Amino acid sequence: MGVAFLHRLVLAAHFVMTQLGPCGIRPVCLFLELSTLNRFVADSYSSHQEVSTAMEEATVEFGKEEKGRLAKEMEPKKVTVCQDETFHPETCLVAIEPVSNFILLERYASNRKAEEWTASMEEAVEGLPVEVIQSTSDEGRGILHHVEEDLGAHHSPDLFHVQQELVRGTSVALESRKRQAQKALEEATPEVIHHQEDKEAYLTGHRGPGRPPKYDQRIQEAQENKAKADEILQTAHAHQEQVKKAIQDISEVYHPYDTETGAPKSAEEVSSSLEKCFSEIEEVASEASLPERCFKKIKKAKRIVVDMVATIAFFFLTVRAKVEALGLPIEVEKAVFQNLIPGIYLLMVSEKAKSAEQKHRLRSLSEDLLAPLKARDGPFCNLDQEDKRLIEQVAEECAQLFQRSSSCVEGRNGQLSLRHHSMHRISNRKLAALTTVHNYFVKRSDGTTAAERFFGAKPRDLFEWLLERVNIPGRPAQKRSQPKRKEYLSAAAI
Repeated sequence: MGVAFLHRLVLAAHFVMTQLGPCGIRPVCLFLELSTLNRFVADSYSSHQEVSTAMEEATVEFGKEEKGRLAKEMEPKKVTVCQDETFHPETCLVAIEPVSNFILLERYASNRKAEEWTASMEEAVEGLPVEVIQSTSDEGRGILHHVEEDLGAHHSPDLFHVQQELVRGTSVALESRKRQAQKALEEATPEVIHHQEDKEAYLTGHRGPGRPPKYDQRIQEAQENKAKADEILQTAHAHQEQVKKAIQDISEVYHPYDTETGAPKSAEEVSSSLEKCFSEIEEVASEASLPERCFKKIKKAKRIVVDMVATIAFFFLTVRAKVEALGLPIEVEKAVFQNLIPGIYLLMVSEKAKSAEQKHRLRSLSEDLLAPLKARDGPFCNLDQEDKRLIEQVAEECAQLFQRSSSCVEGRNGQLSLRHHSMHRISNRKLAALTTVHNYFVKRSDGTTAAERFFGAKPRDLFEWLLERVNIPGRPAQKRSQPKRKEYLSAAAI
């Protein structure tokens, strides 16, 4: 039992520090030294480098085996993927299924062209009963061609990149205008005081011959300059707030369901609202006389509106097809469209809300939409439990279909970047091991792994698998006694 515990402890240190955490091998060696476990397990770097290599190889093998095993029992499904590239410094292609957060693709490639993306994705989904019907990403040419031409899927633009482009096009220039106005006001204020003090000194002091200086005129002009500077500052501040709100409004508008009422929003309605937001930004940019480069960035972001509207249309067409395929009674189908799917969607949105107030409001709206469906005389009252579960499953899939952001893949790229900087380089084997740990070990608050959510079945325990296949170094050899150091100065003094 003692040997088994020691084996588990050493491998746990390796797994937590080097696979889950950002550490290298040396902290593991130091842990063994400080805990005095190096009496029983060798703590040399070379011996634990062998352990680390064996653990990574076994982890990669586990991922391959589990993917093949779970895919055999997996129900066919149509999925959305979030795709992006990162660089450390090699090009790394990343694709994640956002609902489960399962990493489908994470590998180094020679480039990020469409051909490379297509070949990599084909390899990633090989053996999986999945069809990619939608991709959410930035507007990279390689990804766009890969999604629309090679996959024949719908491309959904990333809302974050749209907002980011608008921020880049306006924030710096508007802040510069505000600072200039602030500086002008700061210069105008003492000017008024200066003229008032000069007038007071003239009135209370000795007056020379001639006409008195036009102090009142000077004071009035200085006050007018100050008032004008203050007005310009207030306008600059208002411009900032207008643009900020318009950019935020784009996020509020870009939903298939109204976040205030839960009612479905047509593509035309979304298009009109988005155009209004962009028109307001353009109007502010004109009033503030922003440079041409700012207008180019605004225009670049505005081009994506067409794709955003197309995504809304794609969402409702796909949802209608999925629900109608169930062949439900008219009243039940109506309730699914008007209550169930919007209610589930708003509940999902509430989980990502930035404020507690917003979270509570969205949850309350979701509950109001779902409440009639739970009534004893509701539209689902005559359905058996199996039919209800199927309807709930399809409705949940429909609500999850709308993916307006590739934040999951952006977050993953951030993690990989930190790994790269701490380790200087991530090898192919290390990258594959990290992918496996993410998919099959890391759990959400509900206790499920990404693999369990993606495949619909629980994978085997990764760490127990490693315990059966990875050995630890043996007991260190007894260290030889060190020869006594020669004392040259003592010998010379004798």
